[in-house]
Amino acid sequence: MVTPALSPLYRDCDFNGPLSDARAARLIDGLGPLDGAHVVDVGCGWAELLRTLERAPTATGFGIDLGGEALAHGRAGAAARGLADRVELVEGDAGEWTRAGSGTAADVVFNIGSTHAWGGEPVEHTANALEALSGLLRPGGRLLFGECFWLREPTGAELAAMYDTPREQYRTMRALVDMALSYGFRLRELAQASPQEWDDFENRHARGWEDWLAANPGSPDAEEVRARADRHRVARVDGWREVMGMAYLTLVRV
Repeated sequence: MVTPALSPLYRDCDFNGPLSDARAARLIDGLGPLDGAHVVDVGCGWAELLRTLERAPTATGFGIDLGGEALAHGRAGAAARGLADRVELVEGDAGEWTRAGSGTAADVVFNIGSTHAWGGEPVEHTANALEALSGLLRPGGRLLFGECFWLREPTGAELAAMYDTPREQYRTMRALVDMALSYGFRLRELAQASPQEWDDFENRHARGWEDWLAANPGSPDAEEVRARADRHRVARVDGWREVMGMAYLTLVRV
């Protein structure tokens, strides 16, 4: 991984995914009151969703992720919002953390685009995540779960463009919902990212790569950064654009 390109890549992103501020606010509202809740963000990145604790002064938050740079950014953001004493962000393996036992069950859990945290083969990621997340929640607890799904059946060429994504790694929206319910949840709300949210997210990434390349033409990392940017562009244009969707499931633990 080319460290000089990391900050520019995420420079313009509030969320590391196709999620607008407006949709994030609606998703949080759909969880119901957070007063007094313990909120856990598994695979949190810079934990932008935990900013919602501003609206619930008696709630506490915990986030875990492997990305030290992202966590540092998240801690700075929490401090700027006056949340440093109520939000703890820990660098670590989220899968190992849940397998080891998390102590008190959470009232609310976020897992957005981070099913890979539990390892295993890509085709097992969603099931592994739902099993682990179900175990984190008390009965009646709520899970905000973000996962990709197929808008339509992808072709072999499209799968190859998407970094050789296995067809079985994702499923239809119906199959994703059915899988979630099979792990002891009821569906409270359902939404999906719009094409505009996807374009906004990907354009911010593209700007990050291109601005860095323009500012660092002589860098020894430039060739690698350019190759990564080009590969990502191919994945976007020839692969997942209008083929892959992002679903946001608001689930209640039975």
